[in-house]
Amino acid sequence: MADPGEPLRVVVADDHPVYRDGLAMLLGSVPGLAVVGTAADGEAAVAVALEEQPDVVVMDVQMPGIDGIEATRRVTSASPSVGVVVLTMSEDDGTVFAAIRAGARGYLLKGADQEEVVRAITTVAAGGAVFGAALARRITEFFAAAPTGPETAFPQLTAREREVLDLVAAGRSNAQIAAALYLSPKTVRNNVSNVLTKLQVTDRAQAIIRAREAGLGR
Repeated sequence: MADPGEPLRVVVADDHPVYRDGLAMLLGSVPGLAVVGTAADGEAAVAVALEEQPDVVVMDVQMPGIDGIEATRRVTSASPSVGVVVLTMSEDDGTVFAAIRAGARGYLLKGADQEEVVRAITTVAAGGAVFGAALARRITEFFAAAPTGPETAFPQLTAREREVLDLVAAGRSNAQIAAALYLSPKTVRNNVSNVLTKLQVTDRAQAIIRAREAGLGR
């Protein structure tokens, strides 16, 4: 948390130079904020955040190399005092929950106006959380309906990825999954790869164990 009277130190991570530089310039012009670094990809975001120890990192989700979700996880694990506000074009639940699980305390859509971005940064720097009214309602609904079975397991997965995981857990091969879901083998491979990444497991066997524990694959 920043000292009173000291400007809040902010890092901006986004792979689009025009957006990144524009946001950095905008935030730098706000009294009480100081942009202490920028990054164009996830690896750089982690490096700058750990070196500068800012109050808040404004982190784009879609970045080359490691994405903003994984970068957030690495930053918050290594430096829990650094608040992360993720910035994304997407409002899907999978992204929201993946960001929260990774340790983000704020979530903004890229269309957010300056006032909203500044409010999110100051709130997160003060230890609060910002997820926007619509997202806050969905998060509340999600936690109110506590996970009780396969339908609510792995909220970070898309519906398609959950279908694929269910079939993986049932012992099906990629070719069988492709036939069952009318998908190309390449699409199935991509989905399986995404599932392993999101579940933070190294291979199919571990994914099957996690999925079966949650009631999938039966």
